[in-house]
Parts: sequence; C-alpha cells; structure tokens
Amino acid sequence: MNAGDQARSLELAQLIASVAALFRQHFPDARPNLRPWRDDPQTRAYEDQQTLDLSFHLPGWSPRSQCRSFLLQLSLSEGVTEAKPSLLGVTIRGLTYESERWRLTTLGEWLPAGTHPPVESVTLKLKQFCAELFDLFERGASEADVA
Repeated sequence: MNAGDQARSLELAQLIASVAALFRQHFPDARPNLRPWRDDPQTRAYEDQQTLDLSFHLPGWSPRSQCRSFLLQLSLSEGVTEAKPSLLGVTIRGLTYESERWRLTTLGEWLPAGTHPPVESVTLKLKQFCAELFDLFERGASEADVA
C-alpha cells in the first residue's frame, strides 16, 4: 500500500519519514514519493495491507543505477496496524518508463537480478540501505537519528 496512506499514527509517520531520509542519505538526488500507486479500483484490488510502498525518482536516467526510479516495498510482520511493526523483508525495484530493469530482495544473497542490474557501487549502497532499514525498524523511529 502507499506509505502516505498508511501514516495513521505519529510513530508510523516518523518511521516512514526516517525511511525516506535514510534512502536520501545514500541517493541524495532522489525525490521521494509516498504514493507511488494510483487510487483506482484495479489497483486497490491488489492492495497488500502488510507492505509500505514508496518510490524515489531520480532527476533523469542514471547509467550507474540503470533506472529512473526506485520502487521500495517493505514487508511488515503484522501490517501497519501494529504500533511498532517488524520488518520482514525489503524489495527494491529499478524502473524505467518501459519496465522493471532489476530487482533486489533481502532474501538469499541480497543481489540485484534482472536484465540491466546497477553497477557494483550502487548495489553496495542498496545493500547497506537495506541493512540500515532493519536496524531502523528494530530501534524504532523515535530513536532514529536519520530523520
């Protein structure tokens, strides 16, 4: 679900803001979008109450990232109704206007898979970001120093 639509408590709003700030530490040119999905009946049919989805748009094509946008999907243990949700996993997709170029998940080796993966330095940043996300969710946004 759109992260912007899920910010129903102060704690969750702080957590979402901390996630965006953390991503921008690694990719400062990226602009956050807390509502990457359209609000229409077809999209709502596929809503997952146990994910927070947000995207980050680059100012243009990035040859190092091999994409124009990152779609970030955070899988939560009990969904967003829990006061302090636990992070189960992260999926990051590198997208262009045409299609998904690559996908990195926090399963297995945490490596991007797809037709056009990012360069190694971007992959390392993404892996570091994911590790920091798990720390952020474990500590909680109120204790985070990234926001």
